[in-house]
Order: sequence, then C-alpha cells, then structure tokens
Amino acid sequence: MRKITLLSLTVIFIASCKIKVDNNKDHKKFATNYVDPFIGTGGHGHTYPGATVPFGMLQVSPDNGISSWDWCSGYHYSDSIVSGFSHLHLSGTGIGDLADILFMPTNKKLDLTAKAASRDFLPYKSKYSHVNEKAVPGYYQVFLEDPKINVELTSTQRTAYHKYTYNTNDTQSVVVDLGFAINWDKALKTAIKIEDANTISGYRYSTGWAKNQKVYFVAKFSKPITESIITADKKVVSGSNAEGENTALQLFFDSKNSKELGVKVALSSVSVENAKGNLDAESQNFEKAKSDATLDWNKALSKITVETPIDSLKTIFYTALYHAQVAPVMYSDKNGQFRREDDKIITAKDYTAYSTLSLWDAFRAENPLLTILEPTKVSDLVNSMLAYYETKKILPVWTLYANETNTMTGYHSIPVIVDAYMKGIKGFDAEKAFEAMKATMMQDERGLNFYKKYGYIPYNLLDESVTITLEYAYDDWCVAQMAKALGKQADYEFFSKRSKAYEYLFDAKSGFMRGKSEDGKSWNEPFDPKHSNHREHTDYTEGNAWQHSWFVPHSVDDFIKLHGGNDIFTKRLEQLFTESSEITGNNVSADISGLIGQYAHGNEPSHHIAYMFNHAKQPWRTQYWVRHILDTQYNTTANGLSGNEDCGQMSAWYVFSSMGLYPMNPASGEYEIGSPIFEKSTLNLPNGKTFVIEAENVSDKNFYIQSATLNGKAFTKTAISHQEILKGGVLHFVMGAQPNQNWGLN
Repeated sequence: MRKITLLSLTVIFIASCKIKVDNNKDHKKFATNYVDPFIGTGGHGHTYPGATVPFGMLQVSPDNGISSWDWCSGYHYSDSIVSGFSHLHLSGTGIGDLADILFMPTNKKLDLTAKAASRDFLPYKSKYSHVNEKAVPGYYQVFLEDPKINVELTSTQRTAYHKYTYNTNDTQSVVVDLGFAINWDKALKTAIKIEDANTISGYRYSTGWAKNQKVYFVAKFSKPITESIITADKKVVSGSNAEGENTALQLFFDSKNSKELGVKVALSSVSVENAKGNLDAESQNFEKAKSDATLDWNKALSKITVETPIDSLKTIFYTALYHAQVAPVMYSDKNGQFRREDDKIITAKDYTAYSTLSLWDAFRAENPLLTILEPTKVSDLVNSMLAYYETKKILPVWTLYANETNTMTGYHSIPVIVDAYMKGIKGFDAEKAFEAMKATMMQDERGLNFYKKYGYIPYNLLDESVTITLEYAYDDWCVAQMAKALGKQADYEFFSKRSKAYEYLFDAKSGFMRGKSEDGKSWNEPFDPKHSNHREHTDYTEGNAWQHSWFVPHSVDDFIKLHGGNDIFTKRLEQLFTESSEITGNNVSADISGLIGQYAHGNEPSHHIAYMFNHAKQPWRTQYWVRHILDTQYNTTANGLSGNEDCGQMSAWYVFSSMGLYPMNPASGEYEIGSPIFEKSTLNLPNGKTFVIEAENVSDKNFYIQSATLNGKAFTKTAISHQEILKGGVLHFVMGAQPNQNWGLN
C-alpha cells in the first residue's frame, strides 16, 4: 500500500475548505484518501496511473514506450523509463491501443529526424523512480531524472492540464510527437500547426484495434513560443505547419521569470474547431482543475460508504470503486457532435455519447453497478449503442473510439439494454432498442447463421463454439424478457425457446459443456477439461471446459436438473474450486489467471460461478468461496488484481461482493447474497434514499450468515431485487464462524 503524501493531503484539505466541511474532523473521511491508482498497474492488471475524472473524455497518463501485452495501458509498474505523456488510455484491457497525442518536456535541443525502431532510440525518453512518483484520483506527478523536470498532470471532463517545473535557467522545451505509437496502434496520417504564439493544433489518424481512429487536438501554453522545429516523416520542414505519416515538433520557451510551464490540451473526434470548443475557459488553471478533480472524485466515491477498522480493505474497496468509474469514457464534444466508424458526424441530442464499451466484460457487474451509481449515464450508454447500431444495423460488441472491434464473443450490449429497461431506467426508445436487439440476434454474422440452423454452433464449423453458443443463449433469454415486457408474445416464445441452446452441449456423463459436431450426436474428441488453446482450434474462449461449463445464469434451476439434482451439481461445483490448477496445452491462454482450483478469477467467465451454490440449496458454500476470493484475489500492491481489470469489471465484482451482493444474472434485476466483508455499507442512492447493509460480528473467521432481517423483518432469501434496494432500508446480517445450513433455503 502506497503512502498518501503530504502534497496529496494538502490538496484534499484545500478541497474540504471549498465544500465547507469541518476541517477539524479526521481527513480520512475523504474516500480519495483510500484510492491507490497504482493498484493493477503491475501483474496482468493493465491499468494506468494517470489523471482522469469520472468517465472523462481524457486519460492523461505516462507511457513507458514498450509494445507488449502487460503494457496495454501504456504503463507497467515494473518499468523505469517514461517516453512521454499521452491523452487517451485504456483501463485494464487485453488489447493495446490509443496513447494518442504524446507530449514530453525536455531541457535541450533534440534530433527528431532519427528513426526510432524502439524506445531505446527515442531522444526524449527519461528514467524515473517510483520514489519520485505519485498518483491520486485526478492527479499524477513524476520527476524525470534525465532532464530533471518535475511533471504534474490533472484533468477535467474534456481538458488535460500539464505543469512542468524546470531547473532554474534550464532550457524550457516540449516535444510533441504525433507519430508515437505502441502495441496495436499505428499512425496513418498526422498534421501539426503552430497557430499563434501560445497555441498549436493538429490531428492524428491511426489504425490498430480501432481501425478508423481520428483524433483532433488543440494545446495552449502558458508562455509564448520563442522557437520551434517541425518535422514531417523524419525531415525538418520550414514554416509553421506540417503533414505526414509521422509529424513532430519541438517548442522552446523563455526560461526567465518562472521555472514553470503549463499547457492545456483538448481533443475531439470531429475537428480542431470542436477541440477548441472543448478547451476549458481561460479562467481555469492547473490548481483549480486539480481541486475540481478531487471534488469530482470525492462525490463519485461517496455514493457508497463502507465502515471497517481495516484500512487495507478500504483501500481495496475505494480503489475498486474508482476503477469502476473511469470507463466507459465520454466521447461526444461539448456541442454534442461525435464521429462514427463510418466517418459520419452525428449529434447526440438529449444524451452524452460514450465509447470504450467493453461489453463482454462489463455486462456482468460493471454495468449493473452503474444502474445503482449512475442511472442517467446508463441511459446515455444505451443511446450510444443505438447510435452505433445505425452504422451496420447490428448492436456493438466492443466499441473503441466508436469503432466496432468485434472483440470477444456474444452481443452483450443486449443484457445491458435489458437490465436498464427492467430496472425502470428511462431516456431511450424501448421499441427502437428491441428492434436493434432482435435484428442483431437474427442476422448471420459471427456464427449466428450456424446457431439459427442447428440450434447451437457445431465445433467443426467455428472455433470457440461452446462459449459462443452459451452466450448467444443468454442473449436470447434477454431479448425474450424485453419482448415479454413490451407485449410481444410471439417474440417472447421464439427467443425463450432458443435460449435453451445450452441443452444441446451439456454432456450429462462428464458434467461439462462440450463441442458437438453438426450431426447433433458426436462430441469433439479427445476431451480434456483442463486443456486450453488460446482463441484458435478450441471450443472455449480464453479458458477451458472447467471454466466455461457454468454459463447458464438465466436458467440455473433447469441447469441443476440437467446435472441430476442439487447433490450432483454441488459436488461438481465444489470440485471446480478444489481440483488441481494444472492447465494443459501448448498454447494456454494467458487470460487464465487467479486460479483457485480450476476457477479462474482473473477472467470474467468465472465471475458468477461461486454464487450458483445459492440455487442448489447450499448458500453457505457461496459464502465460503466468495469470501475466499475476496481474501486471495485482491490486495493493495501494484499486483493487486489477479487479471485484466477490463474497464471496471474486475473491480465491480469486488465492489458488489464485498458488500454481500452480486448480479449473477445481470439482466434479472436481482442480486445474489454472498458474504459481506464490511461491518456496514451504505448505498447513497440517486433517488435520495439510502440502503444499508450491516454485518454484525463480521471478521476474517465470521463470514457465514447466521440470520438476516430486512427493515426489521426476517429475511431468508438468497437474493434481493433492485427495486427492494431502491426503496431504501437496512439489510442486517448476523455473521458467525460456522455455517448455518438452514438459512437461505426458503
């Protein structure tokens, strides 16, 4: 756990004065004090430590300059070199992109014409040490050891702020490199222009994970530019502007009067003019932006308060709550405009458009969490997905900078829409949403042609057939629920029937979901439930049969019957957690991590599984394994996440589960009861009410529920509805060291 610095505490103290809080009280009441943005920047967490605000358009953060899986966010805690500070980053993904519009301060004239095959040849790179590096929500600082420059970063919703502090009388210079690229990203066309003594602008078109990404920018410096050197495709050009595949410039500023140089940067997907419109007003400065970011994060993090004498648990919780609110990201400009994948500029009317929609991950817990924290933003997300639907008449799979990446399986925009509608979230056209869902599930792409023909996807016709079939079955169930709610009986019956596709693939003898050929009889042989082959020549996505045989969240009771009843089901489910953790194969997926037996918490397909004991009349096993996962898969170090953060999903699991709840079926409107880790958790709901979860006698040994009451009345269910939570009240648990095998059976 990193120490909170005096500087950070000073910022929060100042913020407390501004919001008229009694500053004689313990400053630790501010949730931002418990957030450590470095959690997840090590291991395979793939998070970034830089500055952003809740769901902000910009993520200004350091880039190490390495192209590798563990540098998908641009940064990894194991590194000690920084190549610069760019303005767009991904939080916890398994594919790397963005890192657009790189700025780097320096104190000498550099040769920008030399070709750099790797970061080793970048003339502006610098060493740094974690000893001289700090990060709190909305603020990042690092000391560059080579030029001896202190860098500070902060952000508002659409403007990033840099502050560079040079040594006295040192050359004050900044490099802007639009050709800089890491991981999957590659610049195609860039342009840069010096507009006036304090302003530069330009654009960067690139391809990568997002095949058609166009970023426009404007930057205003606090001092006039005294000299400039501009390059295009590694050649110095004359004048005040340049175009090329790779453009860059070095700017120089007067070092007299002040050691500090400030710059404000705004972006747009539409145009330089829109970037200028996104730029904060002249009156907004670095310190004001930093203070506002602190206030924004305190407000966002105060939506849930937890009480425990264990500070490390608060650090894990509030960091998780922080990571759950950095994505998805704002995409539309102040005037509402944004660019779609087909280059059409449209205007978001009565909503804000969002991108970075990691739907395969986030539909499970991240989006259900947002229905509690930010229901208005959920409506915006639905409208954003419907806008993307207009491009190809198919709902999005994984949207990055409004580009469809088609990454991962299923169409899990569907459960996000249904979850919102069933929870009463308004602000989008339900009929249009249903049209989009039905059209998506009735088209022929991504194996749906086989799914419609056979009722499942034969393994010999498409890789990852088992995972895809199970996920389409769930999506079908979601469409059916929306059809029923809208009075579309024929559609309800059609999609309900198709949602039983899992029955085709269940092998009662082994208890696993298995690949089946198009003859409807033959299994894929030989069969090894521990075998993994990453994304090719496999029946399972980023996993094996042990991890993927449990995805029937919409019909758990029928699934248990397929196994032969509660006893057989729970025996097999228990074996998942106690089996040896050996994974076989020559191309094992790196995403299989956080292993407890064959349960892999480091990847999303496992996230709902521990809660299935509730449906098999053994809720104490859910309580045991959920607490074991909470205790072993999260910590306060840089390696504090057992797998990719995946845009908030890994953290949302912790937020829910640590309070004692989890949306096992994310579109059901219900939360399964697990094992609360805090003495008290308070949800400060958007409707002004509070819902309190109390865990009397809870400790590291007392994690079994002995009894429960809801608003003073006996509560014996293993699930609670979203609507019950919105009414407010108190859910009180009495915890003990031994399981009460009678609780939760009614």
